[in-house]
Amino acid sequence: MAYTAIVTGAVQGIGAQIALRLAKDGINVAINCRSAARIENGGNQIAQKCREYGVLAECFAADVSDYDQCSAMVDEVKKKFGRIDFLVNNAGITSDGLLVRMSEDSYDKVIAANQKSVFNMMKLVGSVMMRQKSGRIVNIASVIGIYGNAGQANYAASKAAVIAMTRSVSKELGSRGITVNAVAPGFIETPMTDALTDDQKKAILDRISLRRYGKAEEVAGVVSFLLSEDAAYITGQTIEISGGLSM
Repeated sequence: MAYTAIVTGAVQGIGAQIALRLAKDGINVAINCRSAARIENGGNQIAQKCREYGVLAECFAADVSDYDQCSAMVDEVKKKFGRIDFLVNNAGITSDGLLVRMSEDSYDKVIAANQKSVFNMMKLVGSVMMRQKSGRIVNIASVIGIYGNAGQANYAASKAAVIAMTRSVSKELGSRGITVNAVAPGFIETPMTDALTDDQKKAILDRISLRRYGKAEEVAGVVSFLLSEDAAYITGQTIEISGGLSM
């Protein structure tokens, strides 16, 4: 029996690498993109790369901050693949600024995209998994949700909430054989880090024990482990992937 995973926000960066790693592991992948345009501009390419591993892979458009869109997507995935075994909540955004200057809209957008989306998907997919009496959920949090960061009060709040939700929901779903864990990446090589100045990069690297940025593939590897049978007795945990970051 082939397992099926939903990966939200899987067009680029960490999400794309998670989708590819799961495909390499022999898992069918439902690739979530925010819109049809994102499917055309990135999603289809990731799906094709996943299929090269011999699995089924298809893109599904949904703004995961919207409950109704999530519900429609989960129904589509269930119809297409027959079951949903794994959920990786990766979708997220930033809208940085000092708290006293942050607009209410900037705060609300980040909470909706990063935290409400996790509620939406865990509620909907969790119901499917409860009926199956099996499943694994991995939520992508952040070290910012653990340590905080100036200029990112909204992002920190959203990711801290994800960590707390992970612990709570693990207690609710454990009796049905469902594990719920989180990973908290530190500074990972992405287009966002590419845009930093040399001085900014040096300041960050000076705080990392391993003196390098992490790779999206390294985050994907930990997610793969948490979805595997080797992690069957791990739930309610948050694994930091930061190279020994000192905040």
